[in-house]
Amino acid sequence: MNLLVVRHAIAMDKDVFAQSGKSDDLRPLTEAGTKKMRAIARGLRSQVPKLNHLASSPLTRSVETAAILAKSYGFAEPELTTTLSPEAAFEGFEAWCKTHEALRAIAIVGHEPHLSSLVTWLMAGPHDSRLQLKKGGACLLEFDAAPRRDSGTLLWLLTPRQLRALGA
Repeated sequence: MNLLVVRHAIAMDKDVFAQSGKSDDLRPLTEAGTKKMRAIARGLRSQVPKLNHLASSPLTRSVETAAILAKSYGFAEPELTTTLSPEAAFEGFEAWCKTHEALRAIAIVGHEPHLSSLVTWLMAGPHDSRLQLKKGGACLLEFDAAPRRDSGTLLWLLTPRQLRALGA
């Protein structure tokens, strides 16, 4: 199975949004973030032409990012899973993956530092991060079966700028 890991696109400034009194979970993408993510989605399609499933953290900025990917890949909408929430245990994501192990290519959208730590855990086992995903950045992992701890191989890690260039 291949796992495409995507960090959400550029969202509103956390401090500015906090002044609205709303939960940070509801913080949306900026207009520029949305525009850049559309270009990133084209770049992702050039590298991963087919996906079987798309899942996202339930936080607004991830859902909006995943919706852009869904449109690019022809999905109605992404599956929302709390296993991709910023504080979720990696073991919960591993269990979620087992329920999707028949699929060949899955994309997930989430948050830093959770995603980079999850990727490190899936590749090498430790819970601390050994890489960085910029907003809109992505990496592709390969597994012999469903993703699980200490079993993945990193195929590539690309910045948003690189992905936009690939989609141009």
